[in-house]
Amino acid sequence: MVRAFITGITGQDGSYLAEHLLERKYEVHGLIRPDCDVSETHLSEHADEIGFHVGDLTDGAALERAISVVGPDEIYHLGGQTHVGRSFDAVEETLAVNGMATVRLLEIARSVCPKARIFNAASSEVFGRPEQLPQDESTSIAPVNPYGCAKALGLQMARMYRETHGLFLVNGILYNHESPRRPESFVTRKICRAAASIKHGLQKELRLGDLTAERDWSDARDVVRGMWLALQHDRPDDYVLASGETHTVEEVVEVAFETVDIDWKEHVKRDLSLTRPAEPNRLVGNPRHAR
Repeated sequence: MVRAFITGITGQDGSYLAEHLLERKYEVHGLIRPDCDVSETHLSEHADEIGFHVGDLTDGAALERAISVVGPDEIYHLGGQTHVGRSFDAVEETLAVNGMATVRLLEIARSVCPKARIFNAASSEVFGRPEQLPQDESTSIAPVNPYGCAKALGLQMARMYRETHGLFLVNGILYNHESPRRPESFVTRKICRAAASIKHGLQKELRLGDLTAERDWSDARDVVRGMWLALQHDRPDDYVLASGETHTVEEVVEVAFETVDIDWKEHVKRDLSLTRPAEPNRLVGNPRHAR
């Protein structure tokens, strides 16, 4: 039986990945924070099927203890501070959790389980405002926000550990991916919740930043399957996981409000305070290599 260890196991991607691996008869383990109540997560129905290990990505001793106990064949590093906008208000935390914690995990893996296959969740935010359109695995790294900078550190260090230490390390350069499990702080979930609330008279308006902002959106369940497939190859590599096409925030608004038969223009207000200080643009991935 293949044994997997997942950081960020209770999040959107981690929970879908855990379910995917359980279906494939894996032995699944994951890292959870000390204050996490599994019964209140997406994995509550699978609590008896998963080995949960208490710890924090910034706690090297706890992380090493968990990985040593599990002895995983595959490691999926999905944990971290997930909100780009918040990274401007929590710069040091973002760099510590998304950057240095990744380096810490790689060093632990090199020492404890050097033969394990490792998937590192990188991000399209590492590209910043690229001239190349669409982006692929060779696109220059030039992030424009703290989140992207931290993810760039993790991506580059994963490449270094792969080339220098010979670890089986895969970077998944993930573009936006959504699902019903997305937290409400993300724009797609915020829009859908607001449309339903306005329809039922529970909310009067929805405030959004830049409606013209474009994103390459995919279904999180497809992306999670791509993570697993990326570790099944004979040799490690980097893969852009994206749809290859962009849609604006306004398009998402139109679909959500049309679904509940409401004119979105009567309820959606632009709020400049919700616009990011440094907004990436032209982010669309070329998934050819992954396909």
